[in-house]
Amino acid sequence: MQETTRNQVGRTPRSARVPLDPLFARRDRPTRASAADQGVRPTAYAGVVFLMAAAILTSACSKPEKKESEAPAPVQVTAVTQTTIHRIVAGDGMLFPLDQASVMPKISAPVQKFYVNRGDHVKRGQLLAELENRDLTAQAAESKGALQQAESNLRSTSGASIPESLVRAQTDVDASRQTMEAAKQVLDSRQQLFTDGALARRQVDEAKVGYAQANSQFLAAQEHLRVLQAVAKDEQVKTATAQVSAATAHQQSLDAALSYSKIFSPIDGVIADRPLYAGEMASPTTPLLTVMDTSRVVARVNIAQALAAPVKAGQLATITLTDTGEAVQGKVTVVSPATDPNSTTVQVWVQAENPGERLRPGASVHVGVVTEEARNAMVVPAAAILPGEEGGTAVLVVGSDSVAHLRKVDVGIREGDKVQILNGARPGESVVIVGGLGVEDKAKVKVLTAPEESDEDEK
Repeated sequence: MQETTRNQVGRTPRSARVPLDPLFARRDRPTRASAADQGVRPTAYAGVVFLMAAAILTSACSKPEKKESEAPAPVQVTAVTQTTIHRIVAGDGMLFPLDQASVMPKISAPVQKFYVNRGDHVKRGQLLAELENRDLTAQAAESKGALQQAESNLRSTSGASIPESLVRAQTDVDASRQTMEAAKQVLDSRQQLFTDGALARRQVDEAKVGYAQANSQFLAAQEHLRVLQAVAKDEQVKTATAQVSAATAHQQSLDAALSYSKIFSPIDGVIADRPLYAGEMASPTTPLLTVMDTSRVVARVNIAQALAAPVKAGQLATITLTDTGEAVQGKVTVVSPATDPNSTTVQVWVQAENPGERLRPGASVHVGVVTEEARNAMVVPAAAILPGEEGGTAVLVVGSDSVAHLRKVDVGIREGDKVQILNGARPGESVVIVGGLGVEDKAKVKVLTAPEESDEDEK
């Protein structure tokens, strides 16, 4: 009885033990003898506890991995739209004025006065500057007097004045006529005396010879006078006329030189440069002023030869300033017929209006020329285009069941971040634009409606 009572008091009841917790097991076990009394080995008991704890930890770790692998990928989608898209050929270039004139003086002379400053707007034919011209004015006056003298000489030669050679010829004619008439009278007188028998025949023959000689001299003098009247006078008139022409040309030359001393604007525009000041020497080799017509500007762009084929005159284009991003609409006016052999590019001119002269010549620009337009085209963002499984391109189409389907598509025109889909998608279908990489065909996805939701999900 006493032993039984002692054993019952000294032993812990089996129901009060917690064998699964090694800490409690060790604390409730006062001695090695009591554990041996219970029939439990310490080494076996610890091994059981370790295996159970490992199983619990393995189970706890495997459940989240399985849950994470089965979670749908978060994606953002957008609808396939139908809109107008353009094929754009782009290039970089520089702005030039519509027209430009470097005003070069034609004479060397000091600048007497400027009537405009840099930045002033001028009209065609407006007086811009005046050069020193007092010496030219005096020369022009002298030339004018010489011209008047030549004209007077021409009038005298063509009018009443008889040249000296004509006077001598006329005198010779008159003298030969008198000699011939005298010889005629002697011949007539001797013939009468010969008829009356008062004179020998020999003297009549001598009178005939004298008359014939006098008549011959008279005829020669007449012919000489006629030639002089027909030829010499005309030549003298021609000489006087030539003198008038030379004097006139000299006068016109000096008048032109005098007019060159006044500088006029050849075009409408604005004064872009005026390098000299009043009093400085103007030279025909240096521009005196530069006038630019900036009411319109021309962007000269070099486009790669492979891309320039569809560019034609009359096509619409956009000119964008590279520094400010300001854009204006223009039109292609010139497409170079030749390719630059050094850069293998084709130069294209795009002309645009310049209200307020905001666009300044010399600025760098980026130009996009619209070479093709597709209306009612199926369009998706460029982010929706993915590499296909067998090359090419593809998109992920998400249905109403949130299942992604990988479809091969053919793309057409690209404009900025928009891409034309030729086939493989239909208007209104939802395509993945964010999170599509790595998503397999027919995989379950989670469609996010806003970027904030995607960020919270990732966190």
